[in-house]
Amino acid sequence: MIIDIHGHYTTAPAQLGAWRDLQIAFTNGQGEAPDPSTLQISDDDIRETIESNQLKLMNERGTDVTVFSPRASFMAHHIGDLAVSQTWARICNDLVARVSQLFPDRFIMGAMLPQSPGEDPSTSVAELIRAVEELGAVEINLNPDPSGGLWTAPALTDRSWYPIYEKLVEYEIPAMIHVSTSCKPVFHTTGDHYLGADTTAFMQLLKGDLFRDFPDLKFVIPHGGGAVPYHWGRFRGLAMALGKPELEDHLMNNVFFDTCVYHQPGIDLLTDVIPTENILFASEMIGAVRDIDPRTGHYFDDTKRYVEATPNLTDAERSAVFESNARHVYPRLDRALSARGL
Repeated sequence: MIIDIHGHYTTAPAQLGAWRDLQIAFTNGQGEAPDPSTLQISDDDIRETIESNQLKLMNERGTDVTVFSPRASFMAHHIGDLAVSQTWARICNDLVARVSQLFPDRFIMGAMLPQSPGEDPSTSVAELIRAVEELGAVEINLNPDPSGGLWTAPALTDRSWYPIYEKLVEYEIPAMIHVSTSCKPVFHTTGDHYLGADTTAFMQLLKGDLFRDFPDLKFVIPHGGGAVPYHWGRFRGLAMALGKPELEDHLMNNVFFDTCVYHQPGIDLLTDVIPTENILFASEMIGAVRDIDPRTGHYFDDTKRYVEATPNLTDAERSAVFESNARHVYPRLDRALSARGL
């Protein structure tokens, strides 16, 4: 199988964005808080947006299953207060759950959390429980910077995050470390903000000893790990300077990178530097980079082509990147696929 562990509902029906605009206006003191029941999205609306977009590309590229979560840039945890985030997370999670219900053999849901700047991370636990137990989520997106670029949250190794980690371990689901929209114009949301956050998250984990307390906790750092593979020697050296073990022992039983890297040399470097068992296939299709590369004639985000072409993987290793690594890191995904005969 080809399992893409990183997809977002970037093509959600326009009604979703229109409802969110009303909610944002309310946070700015304009009008009343919109009623969630006024958001009307039909099954046909969902089918149309999926069949003509993500599903079409999955079929063309040969991807079997996508772990599908709310649009990352729409999470925007810095907008409004906790109540606003709770309402918005519930709406978005319910919507992606409907995608997985309408296309059960092709999409399995991941969830967002109702994080809010300055709020204790434990306030997200209730929605995490609902997403897993009621909606069937097999992963969550965890924003290490709910402030949207101000980085006011404690490091991921801080004990305030532990209630979330305890539930992740209990449910056997990983967290994808994924920021959302930048509130600072100097940072491009899907460019330097995303990739800088990926790198920052890895460094936070390197400086701490989180996995001593949570040996079974799993994190996926997306977008190929930001700058991490390219600067692997730097991070190894910093680990030594900080008195930490080698990275393979310190972090790599618990930290995994995806293949959302949009050119062949990038995938070649990733697969050369990072242990194969720590690489998970992903494309984040119809995401940050949606165009066709004029040098190749193929979409930048058609990452399957790069994984197939790299000389750094044997056939067995390629199969692990495409399927078995995901089944190992995502036990609930594995069980869900097995229950479908996949």
